[in-house]
Amino acid sequence: MRDRIISEKNNKRRGSDHKYSRDDGGGLNRDTELITGRNAVTEALKSERPLNKVFLQNPASDGPLRVIEAMARGRGIPVVRVEKAWLDKTSERPHQGAAASVSVKEYCDVQDILEYSAERGEKPLLVITNGIFDTHNLGAIIRSAETAGAHGVVVPKRNAAGLTGAVARTSAGAIEYMRVARVANIAAVIRDLKKQGIWIIGADASATMNYTDCDMSGAAAIVIGGEDGGLGRLVAESCDFVVKLPVRGNIASLNASAAAAVMLYEALRQRGLTSPAHDGTYRGDMAPRDDITEGDEKPALESVENE
Repeated sequence: MRDRIISEKNNKRRGSDHKYSRDDGGGLNRDTELITGRNAVTEALKSERPLNKVFLQNPASDGPLRVIEAMARGRGIPVVRVEKAWLDKTSERPHQGAAASVSVKEYCDVQDILEYSAERGEKPLLVITNGIFDTHNLGAIIRSAETAGAHGVVVPKRNAAGLTGAVARTSAGAIEYMRVARVANIAAVIRDLKKQGIWIIGADASATMNYTDCDMSGAAAIVIGGEDGGLGRLVAESCDFVVKLPVRGNIASLNASAAAAVMLYEALRQRGLTSPAHDGTYRGDMAPRDDITEGDEKPALESVENE
């Protein structure tokens, strides 16, 4: 576990809740709302309050902590084991070996995103993130996804930012309209989406295909890797296509949120969608593509196995 000491910045107490301003090895992100204490965490789990993660003192050997762990796992909430010193630093109130970070919004299932696209009569367009730790990047990705008309965003349960207050603020309100699914295994989700006829398109600076040469007009999921690790080998190998965004300057690549925005708006262009109205409805139906002239057709989508 990365050992970063979090700093407090104008923190305000509200009951057993507390907020922190920097990332740390236990999985907190900027402005994370933290519940501390066994009773507070237990009641939050009972009330179905949306939680990002539960933190338990290591070793969690006594009965009450084991009960909390079982409740969290029963709700599919990641449980992170941390040292007592970590809890001491992050808690203003007595923690009794237990804390939980609060999500600003309920997560949905990936299938909910696909059903939403079907309800709208549109081909699915998803964004899958893998290893995005920076809350401002995640918030900006959600904002771009919403403005470009994507149907949902998929994030991993572990080793990534959750839906914190900073994410909500950076999204400029887009988080209220965007479906966000949290999954245990990104590669497994990609395999399932491919079985459902969705093409998986990853963005990576080392790719050989230009992003404009990839057909995104059909059902598609755009995969954006983390700030440091990129897509990751397993996820990259699971993609049908891996594309690059060409650069002409001295910096080798765009950051994750900028890359996501470029990819999303290329998909929007190819789909021929008009701008969405402020009420979330489109001014026109999905139009057929008419921007390709005869003899300039893009190659049909083929799986990686056939390339």
